[in-house]
Amino acid sequence: MLTSSPRSDRSAAVAAAAGEPALPRGLLYLLFAVLVVVWFGDLAGRALIDPDEGRYATLAWGMARSGDWVTPRLNGLIYFEKPPFQYWVGAIFFKLLGFNVFAARLWPALASFLTVLMVGLTASRLWGRDTGIRAVAVAASMTWIFLNGHFLTLDAGLTLFLTIALCAVLIAEYGGAAGPERRRWIWLAWAAMAGAVLSKGLVGLLIPGAVLFVASVWRRDFGLWRGMHWLSGLAIFLVLAAPWFVLVSMRNPSFAHFFFIHEHFERYLTTVHERTGAWWYFLPLFVLGMLPWTGRLPWLWPKRAAGEPGRGVAAGDLLVVWSAFVLLFFSASGSKLPSYILPMFPAIALLVALRLRGAPPEALRWHLALPVLLWLAALAASTQVGRVVNPWTPIEAVAPMGMGLRIGALVFLVGAGLAAWALRRRRVTLAVLAVSLGHLIACAVVLQSHDAFGRLKSAAPLAAALAPMIDAGTPVFAVRDYDQTLPFYLQRDVTLVDYEDEFTLGEGLEPDRYIPTLDAFEARWRALPQAAAYMNFPSFLELQKRNLPMRVVLGDPRRVMVVKQ
Repeated sequence: MLTSSPRSDRSAAVAAAAGEPALPRGLLYLLFAVLVVVWFGDLAGRALIDPDEGRYATLAWGMARSGDWVTPRLNGLIYFEKPPFQYWVGAIFFKLLGFNVFAARLWPALASFLTVLMVGLTASRLWGRDTGIRAVAVAASMTWIFLNGHFLTLDAGLTLFLTIALCAVLIAEYGGAAGPERRRWIWLAWAAMAGAVLSKGLVGLLIPGAVLFVASVWRRDFGLWRGMHWLSGLAIFLVLAAPWFVLVSMRNPSFAHFFFIHEHFERYLTTVHERTGAWWYFLPLFVLGMLPWTGRLPWLWPKRAAGEPGRGVAAGDLLVVWSAFVLLFFSASGSKLPSYILPMFPAIALLVALRLRGAPPEALRWHLALPVLLWLAALAASTQVGRVVNPWTPIEAVAPMGMGLRIGALVFLVGAGLAAWALRRRRVTLAVLAVSLGHLIACAVVLQSHDAFGRLKSAAPLAAALAPMIDAGTPVFAVRDYDQTLPFYLQRDVTLVDYEDEFTLGEGLEPDRYIPTLDAFEARWRALPQAAAYMNFPSFLELQKRNLPMRVVLGDPRRVMVVKQ
């Protein structure tokens, strides 16, 4: 089986860092503490927004409330679109930390943070301590890793497990592991693939398998395949991944067809989910998501590192194939969302760290130009936020983002200035840390400033206004519209009226849990002594024409909350 020489790699790393004094441990500990505070300190500072954050918070809350850890329910209705791992973890956090936004967002934040650490551990094992430090900095500051770790979606968890699988194979194959230690890393990769499948489905197995195959065919070397411990590895995978699929299928006969056919093959091969995009949909997201390291993109093509043989699959080959496959695979899909390509960015971070070994300070000075120019553009754009104001987006919602962009740009420019100072003294690692920390803090500032705008897509203000007007027994309806955050902030299920979307399966299985027509809702509303309803503005106008007894609690041109008292 092909292996590289870790001893040679480490020697090269030492040589590349010659003349650069090691950073004091105290400084590294301080910077790590700053990273932890920035990463986790403001998870509860923004309201959950519709749709994804509300959906996954409500699913986890429903599981914690019901105690049913097998059949997921969204707003009380059976929901089979995704596997349950994130719902399980979210439910546990709700039980441990209480029902709050911090607990709701903790898993994606923790998953992305652990992804960063796994990237650093892998780089350190393969290419030495300094490269490991740089890899942590690069991964933590990469825009797409940071942002996706601070919104409640499934992709951060999927990316963690896929990254563990990739990194475990890299360490087993190129990190000096031998015998039992190598076998344990391969077993970890199989366990991680099980976690990925339980996080988002078959893609958790397809991506690692396809990358292994493509890289082996490309380099005409199948040594990696022979070292995957197939019998014991598959046993680990099935023991971890299969039980839930068996249990949920036994309890719900409709699960298998909906999950495997509708949610996998139809989602990928057709536009049934109406999330379409051009073939280049992900390219701008890739370029922006790499910031502040986009300038290193031309250097990422695989080159043989010192000590690596000239033939066979090298570590850089796997990283390039992994990144390219994820990008091309999702670009070909009939369903596209921005977060889908997140699993490619940890591999990109490893490639950047690898290419930084031995890079001359002069080359890195040129690299700084692109992020500096883009943050200067953001600084200029921050003065023009008034141009996006309209009846649906008031100045109060966008003005904080303008201020956030200004502060963020200034923070990054200070970091870039420190990096330039360090590069003049040939302190490459210090420069990488300065750029990374500046961009990380700048992104955190801009993200926090998004809250005022995000509340336009959150039921938080509506629920706060409604809470004093209803009691535990008051029925709440969602009429021809639905905000995924509404059940979370009301801490109760709402009854859907003339609304299907992703609830089609659940409403078909349990038709008594929703109201199919506006006429039926009108009759129900008039018969109730007290009720509340969320609706879009056109539905509100239609019900006004019907003289439905209702009083507006809070509303805007998009949605209205009303009560009957």
